This record gives sequence, C-alpha cells and structure tokens, in this order.
Amino acid sequence: MSENTQSIRNLRRPKGYLSPVTTNSLHPRNPWVVAWWSAALPGFGHLMLGRLLKGYSLILLEVILNMGGRINLGIMYSFTGRFSLAKQVLDPGFALLYLGVFTYAIWDSYRTTVDQNKFNILAERENSPIMPFKMDSLTMNYLDKRNPWVAIVTSAFLPGAGYLYIQRLTTGFAVLIFWAIATYHSKVYIAIIYIAAGSLTRSTGITDPQWLLFLPSIFGFAVYDSYVHTVEYNRLFEIDQSKFLKDNYQGPNFRLRRDEVVQDLFGS
Repeated sequence: MSENTQSIRNLRRPKGYLSPVTTNSLHPRNPWVVAWWSAALPGFGHLMLGRLLKGYSLILLEVILNMGGRINLGIMYSFTGRFSLAKQVLDPGFALLYLGVFTYAIWDSYRTTVDQNKFNILAERENSPIMPFKMDSLTMNYLDKRNPWVAIVTSAFLPGAGYLYIQRLTTGFAVLIFWAIATYHSKVYIAIIYIAAGSLTRSTGITDPQWLLFLPSIFGFAVYDSYVHTVEYNRLFEIDQSKFLKDNYQGPNFRLRRDEVVQDLFGS
C-alpha cells in the first residue's frame, strides 16, 4: 500500500480533532448512559457525542416546548399527588410535540452512540492521526494532562466552568448561559438566601417550579460530562504522545521480547 493511500485511509476516521475552541474525539461510550442523559434533558446525549449543532437545537426545542406546554409544572404537580392540577396546567398540543422531540432525542443518541463506537474501533485499528495543537489569532487549544477532579469541582461550583477548564468552550458557554437563565427565572439563589436566613416558608413560595426542574439535569450533566471528557482527553494525549515517541525515537527494528514483557509486568 502506498504512503498516499495509507494517509487517505487514516484521515477517513480520525481518532481526535482539535479546533481552537473545542476538542472532539472518538472513544467508547455506553449507549444506555447516553440515552439516559437524553431522557434527563433532550440534547444532552448529543452534546456528549460531540454532535453540538444537533444537541443545541434539541435543547432549544426542549425549552420552548417545555415552557409552552408547562411540562415541568405538570411533573411537579404529579410528583406531589395533585393530578387534577397537572391535567389543568398541561397544554396538549405542546405536550404531544414535546413527546416527539423527547422520543427522537433518546432514540437518535442511542443509535449514534452505537455507530460511533464502531468508528472508534476502526480508527484505533487504522492508527488514525491526531493533531495535538491548534491556534488562531484569538485563542489556542492543545492536548494536555488535566486533573478530572478539577473539572468536577469547578462544574459543581459553576456548571459550565469544567468545560472551560478543558477548552471545550462552545459547550461550556452554552451550559453556563442555560444555567444562568434557569437560575435567574427559578429564583433558586434567592431561595437559598432565605433558607440561610431561616425563612423556609418564603424560600419555598418564591421559586418557579417550571424553571427549577431544569437545574438538576443541568448540574448533574455538567459535572458528569466534564469529568468524562477530561479523562478521555488525557487518554487522547497519551495516545498521541505514544505515537510521537514511537515514530521519532523508537528504532524501526525494535522488538520487545515476550519474556521481557512478562518480567516487566510480574517481576523476576
């Protein structure tokens, strides 16, 4: 096989891709976990897969249809046993549209995960290249070892900040803006102030359940997904570093004997 043909084959399914504002990579994922996050909030599963445009579009549809149909308010009334109120607040037209978006997001994220897992296997077998550094006039992005716990802590204090830590800027700012809008309209921070002041009654009466029920999904997703991406970016860095050292410093005739491998693993 010629060098040019090999290069074309490697470029068919790159293991990772860096732009100045984000990093996308192929790595094995559990389809049921991705589908679960799509059920938690349609669009989140696609963000996990790096399908940002589709993910943002589904999130926007989720918010519009959820607010129009008062879905979260109906869920809150149902969980507290007030089923008659839940029937009164729900808008059937918006609710049926929401059901379609909800079902599609779960199905499509599961299907896409299965496909991308197959592409990941092919990319590893083809020894696909990784470009570890990208830069333009405004910013730069590069593969580096980062601490996953830093991503967790920063996301816990401010959802979206964990993505900024790993230079996943588009997702980071999108989650951060979503969190800011939801917290402002739900008045959850004002409720926290009332709780700290000992006024529990005022704290429960001031919150807006329609916006409040978005917060657990946003918070949990930001913490979990930023951690997973940090771990996978570290792995991508190790793969690229290993390929670089092998291509530039390992002799072409180097062969590691089996007894040396056993000795390194288990000792003499």
